[in-house]
Amino acid sequence: MKTLKFREPLSKLILQGEKTTTWRLFDDKDLSAGDLVSFLVSETKKEFAQAKLISVKEATLEKMTEEDWEGHDKFSSDAEMFTAFSKYYNCPVDGKTAVKVVKFELVK
Repeated sequence: MKTLKFREPLSKLILQGEKTTTWRLFDDKDLSAGDLVSFLVSETKKEFAQAKLISVKEATLEKMTEEDWEGHDKFSSDAEMFTAFSKYYNCPVDGKTAVKVVKFELVK
């Protein structure tokens, strides 16, 4: 089963139903709609949920639509978003960076 890791605060938002979308840069898991995925807390590697991927769409960060933002945590600016993702992925991120917009629903 494929796995996706989330920081502890985001795992809580997912379990509360507030976060239903994740963005993945440099997808090395070949995520596709219909996949059953195990969600792990990145700090502990413990599973906190399982989810079915409802849709997976490719875009660039500068071409995100309103729909792409639905169910995702917000940033105060593009600069804040680029900085956050640069830290997550340990490499430079800008508007031209490719992203997979992954919408999901919990199954367990």
